[in-house]
Amino acid sequence: MNVYDYAHSLAKAIKGSPEHKALKNAAKKLENDPTAKKMLLDFRRAQLELQQQKMSGLEISSEQQEKLNKLYEVIYLNQTVKEYLEAEYRFSVLFADIQKIVAETVQDLFPADLINLEEPGIASEGGNENPKPQ
Repeated sequence: MNVYDYAHSLAKAIKGSPEHKALKNAAKKLENDPTAKKMLLDFRRAQLELQQQKMSGLEISSEQQEKLNKLYEVIYLNQTVKEYLEAEYRFSVLFADIQKIVAETVQDLFPADLINLEEPGIASEGGNENPKPQ
């Protein structure tokens, strides 16, 4: 069996997993409950705004964090949202474990010194670092 056949087998196994099935069912329930879906989307938007604020280097106030926490508590009281979030979490754990297994298999192919962008003279993502003169 070649590596692509194994990849297709893995995809089939993921689709057949209890985690995938539970997430798919929870997503269907969420789709059929517009109120629950809106609650979750509103929460995710608020969560994204705070993440973007943090990534921009701005501090998140304790009031903002508390507001988000309270919003989470409220949406978690909705059974449809709760089931979806729990199923999403279980699937994400499964998927992260699979990614870790695959990544460990190939990590020796990518030496740290060839991918470390923090080395002097190598531009980072921002591309604003200049090589040191020699």
